[in-house]
Amino acid sequence: MSKAPTLRLDRLLANLGYGSRREMQALARNGRVTLDGTPVRDADRKVAVTRDLPDQLHIDGKPIDPPPGIALMLHKPLGVTCSHKEAGPLVYDLLPTRWRMRDPAISTIGRLDKDTSGLLLLTDDGGLLHRVISPKNHVAKRYRATLDRPLTGEEAAIFAAGELMLEGETKPLLPALMETLSPTEALLTLTEGRYHQVRRMFAAVGNHVVALHRESMGGLDLPDDLAAGEYRLMTEADVAAVFAG
Repeated sequence: MSKAPTLRLDRLLANLGYGSRREMQALARNGRVTLDGTPVRDADRKVAVTRDLPDQLHIDGKPIDPPPGIALMLHKPLGVTCSHKEAGPLVYDLLPTRWRMRDPAISTIGRLDKDTSGLLLLTDDGGLLHRVISPKNHVAKRYRATLDRPLTGEEAAIFAAGELMLEGETKPLLPALMETLSPTEALLTLTEGRYHQVRRMFAAVGNHVVALHRESMGGLDLPDDLAAGEYRLMTEADVAAVFAG
């Protein structure tokens, strides 16, 4: 088993967004940081960065935030944007304010547009991010689409053929699976993530998506008890499920 990395206490807390290293040094001197219940007044002290560190290291009696290597599932509501820089409400505004100051930064794994709701994953683990979005891993994403006009009955075969060409592109889409739920509602499962792909696919067959919701990624479903705007830390089993679908 590899040895856990260590970091100076002030640097660790600064990287987690609690403040500058100088501020963290003052926090420690004032006895507000405890390790296993004992005040740590020396901010130069090195701490082993393990997954259970929040159980051991507290600020003002409260567990610190999870150390780097975290993954989150978030129920993205309508009207928020998957961006660090764009104007308007951002998905990062749904997280604790200091989490926007973390180093490494937390980023979305792929994006959902402003008018799409549903399951969104975020992480500060670059390796995990690239594993999920890599075309080699074929992580399937299932969307529930509500349409402006009734389906014709031909869409499923067109999407499954692997021959559909989107406007402005030169490479056909990979086969996609469609399940009809009602005359104006369908589930669509993709293994690609092209720009506004679901909306453009239905536009290519003469329809218009009026509502779009992502229900799952791989074998991980959006939990029924995770309300819009809420998030939770992913377990190792959750991460494994993404690649098991």
